[in-house]
Order: sequence, then structure tokens, then C-alpha cells
Amino acid sequence: MAVYTEVSDEDLTGFLGLYGLGEVTSFKGIAEGVENSNFLLRTTLGTYILTLYEKRVRAADLPFFLGLMQHLSSKGFACPLPVAGKDGESLRALCGRPAVIVSFLDGLSPRRVQPEHCRLLGAALARMHLAGADFALRRENDLSLAGWRPLFELSRARAHEVRPGLAEDLGREIAALEKTWPRDLPSGVIHADLFPDNVFFLGGRLSGFIDFYFACNDLFAYDLAVCLNAWCFEPDNAFNVTKARLLLHSYRAVRPLAPGELEALPLLARGAALRFLLTRLYDWLHCPQGALVKPKDPLEYWDKLRFHRDVRGPGDYGLD
Repeated sequence: MAVYTEVSDEDLTGFLGLYGLGEVTSFKGIAEGVENSNFLLRTTLGTYILTLYEKRVRAADLPFFLGLMQHLSSKGFACPLPVAGKDGESLRALCGRPAVIVSFLDGLSPRRVQPEHCRLLGAALARMHLAGADFALRRENDLSLAGWRPLFELSRARAHEVRPGLAEDLGREIAALEKTWPRDLPSGVIHADLFPDNVFFLGGRLSGFIDFYFACNDLFAYDLAVCLNAWCFEPDNAFNVTKARLLLHSYRAVRPLAPGELEALPLLARGAALRFLLTRLYDWLHCPQGALVKPKDPLEYWDKLRFHRDVRGPGDYGLD
């Protein structure tokens, strides 16, 4: 989450006039993240999140994202719900951007990931994959294999500013993954961006997922690979095999993994690390001046990629 587009009092008043949400009591920007402009909105009737969609989010994809949240909620999976206005519509425009208000999800994201967080996460991710099985809409993952080379080209000329030789290293890595990327594995709706700040916990339980704006149809095991990168490395980038074991075992207890998924996990984790390295690299080099956001270090994911490249098999992730 971040703020790229400021919303004036007049714009907010006019926008909220389309809803029946009571009077505004507070309204402030949320600085975390790098993708959209997000605001915490409190009114006399409740607490909400207002999102203005920026950057990589296409307006044509929004019915998928909003429909998915409604579908998952109808299956009993905890996530924010789009709020409809007086006309029954939830998607509209504000300050020249597509915009939506969603319900507020109680809970806190972990400041320091503990093994128990990973155990709860694995089971919840598996439940989400199963709950999305009959979701009717489909969206391809435009930040998977086919999208990595075009994204890399946007930053290739300046990659040396982050680290000398980075462009050459990334070019070789993309070429290698293009030759070996798995395709015939179980797939369906995945979150694709399940970092700790997108998962809430409350009272010793996982209270829900947020920020579905990279959700898509892709390999289920790729979603697990994203989580291995985001949850199972310590601040010094040392891999925590205990966290990985709990994440994967609790996932398998809800949705068993096929043998091919286990075998592909190191390669998928390597690709997931590359995906976030490339988007972080782009953001690092192209962050708009004055944006209320701090770009994240892309080299963190180069270190993680190198770890996965040396993995000998699923056993290095704590699996038998």
C-alpha cells in the first residue's frame, strides 16, 4: 500500500456522497507497499479502506479482483469485501483513477515472522486455493515467465546503478528459467503476492488475507514458492528451514501436493525470487518523486534467488 494520488476534502465528500456510509470522522493515507494509493477511512458507520488503482493494475482486471474477494468470502474465507454504493456498484472513479471502498479486516500483520505464523499461513493458503476452485473468471499471471523479460528490459540499461554486472546476471537467469520452467502442474486461482503485510493475525489465529491485486490463475505451487521467499528468510537473508517445514506441512495437510509439485518447488522458488527482484528493480529506478513510499531493496531477492539455485531438492525446505 502507498499514496501516489492525493485526495482533497472536496473530492472525498463528493465521492462518499455516492455511498451510504455516514459522515467521515478520519481519513489518512497508508504508506506501506508500492502499488496503489490507499487510505484508512473512518465514518460514523464503520472503518473502511479506500483504494485508488495505480501503476501495474489495469482497469480491465478489476472485475476479477473484486469478484474473487466476493467469491472467497461467500466460501467462508476471510478477506475484505468491496462496498457497493447507492447504485449497487462498487467500482467507480476518483481523481482520475479507478477506485473502490472495501471493508476493514481486523488483525495485524506480523512485524517479525514466527514459526507459528508460517504454520497458520500454510493451512490458510491451501484453503484459499480450494475455495477458489469454482471461481468463474480467469486472469493470466502477467508477472510470470512470459512477463519477466519485457519487465527486465525496462530496467536493463540502469541495472548497474543497483549493482555492477546485475544486468548480465539477470539476463542469464531469465534465459535459464525460460528453458526449464514447469508447465503441467496443478493450477487455479492464486494470490501471487502473499507477503506478511498482506496477512492479518488476531488472538493467535490467522484472521484473513488482503490485497488481491496480483491474484491470477497460475500454478498452486508457485504461490507456495512466493511464500517461501516472503516468510522463511531471516532479516540477514538466512533461510529458516523450520519455518519452511511448518508452512509446507500445514499446506499439505489441507491440500496434498503432487510429486511433480514437490520436485518443481526449488525452481518455482527461484522464479518467484526473480519476479520480485525485477519489480523491485523497476520501482527502485522509477519511483515517482514525491510519492509517499519507500522503494524496497531489489538485491534482497538476488540473495534469495541464489539460495534457491543451490537447493538440491525439497529436503532443503524441510520436506521428506
